[in-house]
This record gives sequence, structure tokens and C-alpha cells, in this order.
Amino acid sequence: MDWLLDPFAVSFVQRALWAGMLVSILCALVGTWVVLRGMAFLSDAVSHGMLPGVAIAYLLSANLLIGAAVSAVVMIGGVAWVSRNSRLSEDTGIGLLFVGMLALGVVIVSRARSFAVDLTSFLFGDVLSATYADLVFLVVAAAVALVVSVVAYRPFVAMVFDERKAHTFGFRPRLAHVVLLALVVLAVVASFRIVGTLLVFGLLVAPSATAYLFGRSIVQSMIIATLLGWSATITGLLVSWHANTAAGATIAGLAVLQFFLVAMGKSVLSRTRPSEVPNVSAGALSRTE
Repeated sequence: MDWLLDPFAVSFVQRALWAGMLVSILCALVGTWVVLRGMAFLSDAVSHGMLPGVAIAYLLSANLLIGAAVSAVVMIGGVAWVSRNSRLSEDTGIGLLFVGMLALGVVIVSRARSFAVDLTSFLFGDVLSATYADLVFLVVAAAVALVVSVVAYRPFVAMVFDERKAHTFGFRPRLAHVVLLALVVLAVVASFRIVGTLLVFGLLVAPSATAYLFGRSIVQSMIIATLLGWSATITGLLVSWHANTAAGATIAGLAVLQFFLVAMGKSVLSRTRPSEVPNVSAGALSRTE
């Protein structure tokens, strides 16, 4: 059992464990709505669209989180502007801003030679370098996401399942959509230092998508997604420790692997069930006769 317990006896691994578990809670709370609303592409675009803000903040020796948040807000504002002022779909606006913001970020980074190492951290994160300040920030972010999900639960549900009825019942779906976008920004900005922008998308979508396969209620899906995130975090840290792999990438990769394992399991079950139903029906009929 030493191989199982030894890694978590180290202080920085303990902080990484707590950070991963907090990120899992935050991403489960937000990711469930993202999956139900069909906003996965937007979430991915936001995570990449933060690069210009982070690069500028780095060059100005400012707070990277503030730069990331400003850049993410600009990204979402640009998408909304394109959708309102043209006949193009929101997906097209997302694609345009996605490429534009990422290209701008790469241009800025290319002008700063010393940014290379920090860019790697930005893209892939470093969960093993999590500090107590990061943990406090994640606790606050998760608490905010929980409060907003509880307060806005009914408007979110109405918006996700039937936007027209949401209008009828006075739930103001547009405002709910804006609030949900704010939650996405919060989750991405709070998590990118831990798992990186390329990998935060994995934890934001994969556990929630996996939980969705179980067909449970929204609250139960959030709980299942959290447990799946914790499972990926613990297993990922163990694999990273013993196999000497990147911790953040290992965690995100396992979260995606969980989805495919569950999806394949459900596919196998769905193929076996039809052959079982006739047998049960025939048995029932014979007993009835």
C-alpha cells in the first residue's frame, strides 16, 4: 500500500490533490449547465481566448488572473456583437473570435522571448505548484458557482430545456444566459493556473458529459460529475507520480477516458438488452397462459 499512500505524504502533492478536488467541484457545477446548454465549443474558445490578456498582463507585470478575466470578457462580448450585428450564427462568431484572440496572443508572445516557459504553464498548467492562495481562490470560486447555481436554478433549467417557455414564465433567459457565461469565465479563469487552458476544457466538459450519460437529474449529475472529477484527480496524481508524466494532462486525460469507458459500457448494455426483452416477455406470456 506504500505506492498508494507515499505520494500523498508530500506537501505539494497534498495541495495538488485539494486543488484538483476543488477544480472538480467548480467544473461540475458549471460544466453540467454547459453540457445541457450545448456551450462546449464556447467554453473551449474562452479558455484559448484568454491568451492575449495573460500575455499582456505578464509583460506589464500585472496580475495574470485579471488579464485572463478581461480577455475572456472581451471574447464573449465579441461573440455577442457578431451574433447581434450580422446574420451569422453564434458558432461562427465563436470561431472567428477563437482564431482571432488566439492569433493575437501568439503574436504578443512571439515578441517576448522570456514568455516561453510561462506559456507552457499557461497552456498545460502545473497542478503540483498549487499554493495555499490558489486553494483559497478556488474555494471562493466554487462557493460563488454554488450560490449562483442555487439562486438561478429555475431560470437555468427553463433556459436549457425550453427558452420560449422561459420567456412565458418570466425567467428572462437572455439574462440567465449572460449569468451562465459569467460562470464559464469564472470556472476557466479560476482553473487555468491549475490545469492550464488546454486542459481546463477537459475537466469542465468530460465529467459532466459522463454524468449526463447516466440520465439522472441535474443535481445528481453535478454530484456524479464531482465524484468523477475526484476520481480522475486522485488516479491522475498517482499515475503522474509513478509514471513521471505531466500531472494536469494526466488528470484531464483520465477524465476524458472515463467518458469513453462509460459510453462504451452503455453501448454494450444497449445491445444486450433487446435480446433479453423477448425472453422476459415470452416467459411472462407463458405464465399468463
